[in-house]
Amino acid sequence: MAFLFSRNRQKGNMDLVKGTKELVLKCLAEEKPQPKTEEELARNLAQMKLVLQEQEVSPDQVLQLIQLLLQEDLLLSLANTIHKLPFESRKDTQVIIATALRFKTNSSTADEPFALNTIISQRPQLIVTLCNGYDRRESAMPCGGVLREALKYDAVAALILYDEPSAGGPPNLSRELNTSAPAKGDGVFWKFFDWIDKSAFEVSADAFNTFREILTRHKQLIATFLEVNFDLFFQKYNRILVQSDSYVTKRQSIKLLGEILLDRANYNIMTAYVASGEHLKIIMKLLLDERKMINYEGFHVFKVFVANPNKTVSVQRMLINNRERLLKFLPGFLSDRKEDDQFMDEKSFLVRQIENLPPQPVPT
Repeated sequence: MAFLFSRNRQKGNMDLVKGTKELVLKCLAEEKPQPKTEEELARNLAQMKLVLQEQEVSPDQVLQLIQLLLQEDLLLSLANTIHKLPFESRKDTQVIIATALRFKTNSSTADEPFALNTIISQRPQLIVTLCNGYDRRESAMPCGGVLREALKYDAVAALILYDEPSAGGPPNLSRELNTSAPAKGDGVFWKFFDWIDKSAFEVSADAFNTFREILTRHKQLIATFLEVNFDLFFQKYNRILVQSDSYVTKRQSIKLLGEILLDRANYNIMTAYVASGEHLKIIMKLLLDERKMINYEGFHVFKVFVANPNKTVSVQRMLINNRERLLKFLPGFLSDRKEDDQFMDEKSFLVRQIENLPPQPVPT
């Protein structure tokens, strides 16, 4: 009767990893995985997740499994296959990759967990593959969940920001990055603009969360990147996101823009952005949008232009030419926010600033 129980027998780590890799490669080769393949793979993934998460499993067993996952390059294979898997298997795959990437041994002194360190130095394609999970609805959220976990570390953000396919794939972080070289706009980071703007709602929302994580968590890295790639980044940001037809994308992007500009680490970025009369024109149009939350988020960017004591001639000219209209418009702007003392104070301040503008632009 032993054969009746053979299907539930637990495999050792070596057999589990090798068997899973064979099944994953079979899935990749088949246009639509066979039910038997899906069933066996689901069983293996569930056991693998159990080993990584079960408290009764010794740390040595967990470490051995993660080492085998790296040795067999199974994490990358799973990331490439995740869109073909059934829902529960996709969730298990997300847990397996995320848990492996954050696992730290007690003796480790490295900044990153050892598996993540190995991926960064030897298999950076995994990070790019996870980003490309946004190409499909099935893989978007599990891949996004892993990415945001990995994005706690600067090196992962650097891999995404400085990826240039034409230069041979993801950057090698064992060598010093050339952070002064402008991006060509072909790397995986630049795909986020279209993933956010053109994807289905749930894909767009998840991609935006990851995009925001990249732009707000790693302050010094982002400040350097945006200074070098200022024109390309804000050309895309203004055209694709701030002027998006999607209300959610538009609102989130304006709010994030305000956060970026008001972050002290981005002072040089802020001064460059508010020096442009064209940027001001885009933001002033937001104040006239028929949707109040667009008006409100736009106001918080508009105030940065007006409050700047060193306005450029082009910004001064735009404000002076529209002074009378602004002075009539602002007192009644978002009048339903009278209970918001900070907003009302800021609005009054802007009115005074506009009233005190010189008759003609003055070079600074």
